[in-house]
Amino acid sequence: MIDLDAIRPLIRATLDEDVGPGDVTTRLTVGEGARGRGVIRAKAAGVLAGVPLAAEVLRIACGGDIKLSIVNDDGARVAPGDEVLRFTGNARGLLMGERTALNFLCHLSGVATLTARFVAAVEGTGAAILDTRKTTPGLRALEKHAVTMGGGANHRFALYDAVLVKENHLAFGTTLKQALAARPGGMPAIVEAETVEEYAMARDAGADVVMLDEFTPEQVAAIRAQRGDATKPLLEVSGGINLDTVCAYAEAGADRISIGALTHSAPVLDLSMRMEPSD
Repeated sequence: MIDLDAIRPLIRATLDEDVGPGDVTTRLTVGEGARGRGVIRAKAAGVLAGVPLAAEVLRIACGGDIKLSIVNDDGARVAPGDEVLRFTGNARGLLMGERTALNFLCHLSGVATLTARFVAAVEGTGAAILDTRKTTPGLRALEKHAVTMGGGANHRFALYDAVLVKENHLAFGTTLKQALAARPGGMPAIVEAETVEEYAMARDAGADVVMLDEFTPEQVAAIRAQRGDATKPLLEVSGGINLDTVCAYAEAGADRISIGALTHSAPVLDLSMRMEPSD
């Protein structure tokens, strides 16, 4: 769930960025006491994420002078024309908050929608679709929330909640076994491998997850066969995986598939906001 208390400073910063010292157009066209009502609708099919956030943007922009009704909440699948959010409130505030609300909602719903497409592509294989840390600075919690709304799972949130050893870390002299032996108790250990030999080293060092980077589906299948009936280490694949190739990796035996594009390349979901005067 989105923590609105934690996110309000971001909302206010984004509104300040857009409104600055004042919305000139709205001030010239809308009376100070005018009231409006309206609706946000989907213009394309997709999965919603960020609806409570969009509602909070409008609430703050209106100074609390607003009544809101969420018609379709986060995680809902919508078709073109479906209503998402209805509202009545201070017209100037609604107009000032419109773009910021839609920017959040369209982007996060785009992340959820793309994630849902990847999840559908591997349905029945047992593979989980995961995000990465390739997120928009300042929006990580929101984007990772959107991934879960699309049916995906979150990788580690940041640098502090899991060990993830890559070749750059090992360039400074500490061995993989030394690093994993010294990790905080209970913290999961993920190790990146770029070759079959590096996979074996990570397995023998006690990695919980081995991230197979830029492996082919055939290589993944061979390593899965080598693992046999063992449940560890989990096999994660990463590196340039798209909707055309993801199923092949899942069928090859990947337990987890991490995809940076879920957050850094998701197209927005098209939504619009329409308003009219209200008594």
